[in-house]
Amino acid sequence: MTLARLIVEADGASRGNPGAAAGGAVVLDPETGQVLAQAGVLCGHASNNVAEYRGMIEGLEVALSMAPEATIHVRMDSKLVVEQMSGRWKIKHPDMQDLARAARELITSRSVTFEWVPREQNSLADAAANAALDRGESYREL
Repeated sequence: MTLARLIVEADGASRGNPGAAAGGAVVLDPETGQVLAQAGVLCGHASNNVAEYRGMIEGLEVALSMAPEATIHVRMDSKLVVEQMSGRWKIKHPDMQDLARAARELITSRSVTFEWVPREQNSLADAAANAALDRGESYREL
């Protein structure tokens, strides 16, 4: 199956802010809405913003491993990450700068767009992040 386009929905969860944190992501087929993969990544003791970035990076890694040439549309309920990755907001915090740099290195010249969505529309990615926290380990289900 060749995938020309993919949707990545990403989120972060932090139990305490900062606290135990994890990022989560799902990769969706934009035509059917079918979940093609999901992943959660533990972030240790971190802020929710760090977890949001880590979820996005994990989702991008999974999507690119599935379809390296695909156009990717990232949807998140983190206005901060969406605006920073879109280049509209400056990134002042050193940890966020490092995470944004890592994400940009992943996407390089690929076609990746970012969209803010309301929290209610990001429940699958939220569940993936919380699953990593509940399991106490990072995971990928492809």
